[in-house]
Amino acid sequence: MRPTTLLYATADKRNYWSVSDDEAKYYYFTVDDQLVYLSFFQDWGPLNLAMVYKACILFHELLQDEELSSYRLVLYSSNDPRRKANAALLMALYVMIVQQRPPWEAFHPIAELEFMPFRDAGRGRSDFNLSIQDCLWGIYKAMQNGLCDMNEFDVEDYEYYEKVENGDWNWLTPNFIAFASPVDPYFIKKEKDKKLQEAGTPSSTPSKTDAHALQRRLPVPFQNCLNYFEGKGVKLVVRLNNQLYDRQAFLDKGIQHAELYFDDGTNPTDDIVRRFIDMADAVIEAGGVVAVHCKAGLGRTGTLIGAYLTWKYGFTASEAIAFMRIVRPGSVVGPQQQYMYLKQLEWAKWAVADEMRKTQREQAIALTTTVIAPVTPPADVEEDTEMQTEVTETIVTTVLERPSTPSPLPLPPVTPSRHVAAAAAKAKAIAPPGQPRKTPAAKRVASDSDQEQEENDVLPALGVIPIRRAKAKPASARVMGSRTTASEQKPVRITRSTTAAAARRGGPSSFTDLTKPTKTSGQAPNKIPRLANGMTARGTVAAKDMSTIQAIPPRRNRQNTSPTPSRLPTLIPSKRAHHNSAASVQESPEAIAAMVKNAQAANAPADWMSSNASVVVSTESKSGRPGLRPIRRRRSSFSAADVVA
Repeated sequence: MRPTTLLYATADKRNYWSVSDDEAKYYYFTVDDQLVYLSFFQDWGPLNLAMVYKACILFHELLQDEELSSYRLVLYSSNDPRRKANAALLMALYVMIVQQRPPWEAFHPIAELEFMPFRDAGRGRSDFNLSIQDCLWGIYKAMQNGLCDMNEFDVEDYEYYEKVENGDWNWLTPNFIAFASPVDPYFIKKEKDKKLQEAGTPSSTPSKTDAHALQRRLPVPFQNCLNYFEGKGVKLVVRLNNQLYDRQAFLDKGIQHAELYFDDGTNPTDDIVRRFIDMADAVIEAGGVVAVHCKAGLGRTGTLIGAYLTWKYGFTASEAIAFMRIVRPGSVVGPQQQYMYLKQLEWAKWAVADEMRKTQREQAIALTTTVIAPVTPPADVEEDTEMQTEVTETIVTTVLERPSTPSPLPLPPVTPSRHVAAAAAKAKAIAPPGQPRKTPAAKRVASDSDQEQEENDVLPALGVIPIRRAKAKPASARVMGSRTTASEQKPVRITRSTTAAAARRGGPSSFTDLTKPTKTSGQAPNKIPRLANGMTARGTVAAKDMSTIQAIPPRRNRQNTSPTPSRLPTLIPSKRAHHNSAASVQESPEAIAAMVKNAQAANAPADWMSSNASVVVSTESKSGRPGLRPIRRRRSSFSAADVVA
């Protein structure tokens, strides 16, 4: 495949500053033909978590290959905008997950490139798009809350159970499983015959022996689901679609079952969302797992789980949808995307109100269970003992008689008080500051800033006799004589710079002598005032101080000396010299290579990068370099009936 688009170049353990661009060697590789997104309808990304896992290990193995140590690795893609966006997201996720960079640093190298946004699994034109940044922030927030740990991820288990013939489920978080509805053909037939009997229509119900035999032959996906959920600590199953199996199968395994039906392709009511959040949070707080399903386990299932992520962990709608689509592609379909976007703020308010109620309950329980013990031991006198007992009983009775829920405090008035209104009126009555007077002249003469500074900085003449310029005389004055009056003479302003130059020369005889080169320096005196450290106001070094000030390094290796630090937090120290405050002004290629090596040692990859490499990559190619093993394809259970246009 011909490299058509360069997406990302990683600089791990490679000294890019020691080799010029003309002498550098490049190694191109691609994952377009190996990591392919299998769409349900019009959706095309992002790639699932197993592909992200494999891509991270592949990139790590290529960076560790000794034969490629002198090459610059370049991931390239075709001109297809879908594959281009998926490849760019893989590289950004590698930088964030493996190199432990924050999302903004992972996205920075590709920030100026334009990528096609990801879309849902519905039909027609997309009206809600997800960007690469949404995916980065969704995975980042999940990692920060302990919802996505690559060290605990099992790629073989993920690829096996996501297949329809094996169960079609995925772990969205350590406490949520999203899966497609199990199907029991015998139960469906029995329910159909029951409805026919109620309507008075004869049915073709099999005999008891045949019914008993069919009842024990559960489909393989259903049986796998029951056994897997029982072993993984699932305590609650929530069904959102029509009944396609008997709920007694889960109850026999000790798993609770709840019904929260709403139509496919629609949005749940507030009552359904509230009940789901309360049930799920109770099970999760007790250490259990909640399994949620609709018909395909995508639209309705992802909507309710996304509502819980917003309520519990503060996900935005875009972050929750992006994270769930990476873990289980196709989640949240059609108008459910806009529904989550509109409801995200309301769910966040629910979380605040619930937290306040929880705090009030804890305080009420603490008050009712408080036991007041005497500070000093009881006295020997019987009267003191009886008195202390009466006081203690009175205090305990008063505490127990308090209401369990404290009465709400009266809310402050909405309108401001009198003194606030009076102060606001006085503030408005203050006249605003006057605007600077504008010059009435038609034209303004441009002037140098240094000249304006000198004109405003006037010193009295120190023994200098200036030349006074005479005003133009009228014709009558020239006839009467050449002598001028004092009112017709205009003094010349003397500044600090001209005075200092005159003092060094011993006092000039006229103002015009100040502009001529001096005998010692051969140039006109400097009119720019010098600072305390030998620097002038324009940022240049004074001539006489050049010997005491170190030469300014070139811009490429110049250290950032700005007094204002960066506002962006950094999770780990940067590997680049100009990002570290302890970096020297000028560093040799050997020093930069040592610095990069130390940074790699400090940021050693997790165990899953090396321990599972043989499962993901294979070196059986002709070149002997790492490559991905064949990918297991997934067969979808998403049918046309699951999407409502």
